[in-house]
Amino acid sequence: MADKDFKTVDEQLDILRSRGLIITDFDIARDFLLRNNYYRISGYSLTLRKNDIFYNSVSFQNIMDIYNFDYELRHIILQYVEIIEVQMKSLFSYEFTRLHGPLGYLNEEFFTDTLKYKQIIKKANMQAMKRLPNEAYLKHFIKETEHPLPLWVYVDLLTISDISILYSISENKIKNAVALNFGLTTSHASEILGNYMHSMTIIRNLCAHGSRIYNRLFEQKPSLNKKEKQLLILKGNGEIDNSHFYGFFIIMHRLLPHNIFKEMKSRIIQLTEKYPFVKMKYYGFRYDWQNKL
Repeated sequence: MADKDFKTVDEQLDILRSRGLIITDFDIARDFLLRNNYYRISGYSLTLRKNDIFYNSVSFQNIMDIYNFDYELRHIILQYVEIIEVQMKSLFSYEFTRLHGPLGYLNEEFFTDTLKYKQIIKKANMQAMKRLPNEAYLKHFIKETEHPLPLWVYVDLLTISDISILYSISENKIKNAVALNFGLTTSHASEILGNYMHSMTIIRNLCAHGSRIYNRLFEQKPSLNKKEKQLLILKGNGEIDNSHFYGFFIIMHRLLPHNIFKEMKSRIIQLTEKYPFVKMKYYGFRYDWQNKL
């Protein structure tokens, strides 16, 4: 579905039609291509064609349904990853401050990787100066009190990637305490939480930048335990499918409070009802996924 030479929108539609795609409303299709880019939407049609020829009865509306489903799903995911991010920042600042005080984070000796620590602090300080004119709480601490920001304020300057790294280079007693708050109690709980947060960083960045989740094969697969892997699709060769989004969805089940995860799950179910053409197997979801989590 990709030609190298420039093509007008009408020429693009002619190409699609010549390859067997049913287009019933050219005005809608033309507008959709202009707004979303021919090459961008090509990834959403990969499951609908073979060797650039569309399967029988496939329509442009089918492509739009997949595209719009993925768009709405990304926005749902992003909302709930933000909840996980805020929760992580709150728990980390609480446990760290309880042990080392509100300004203990300024002491690099409390972290196991000095280089990573300095990079995060430098980045956060730059963010503070950038946001200073528009953030009342920063003005209060930096200009009025002239004191360093306490950690529970400072974490707001960190990205999900920053807080994940800061957690990973903290002392084990802090990491274990945070992991326990997420309900992780095994001997490797801190390592598991670190892997989970890395996965959340990946999915957050993809969703925030409008990248396709539908039928995406993730190179960096989420780290799941034996019980969680049993929830994945079993491929024809007997191997489990841990390359699609569903593995990340399982992690969100572990990290979100039960009632909030249930809310997210309900919204995704409603989305599948809104777009019945979209097959959840292309996100790695089993046919019985609604009853498994």
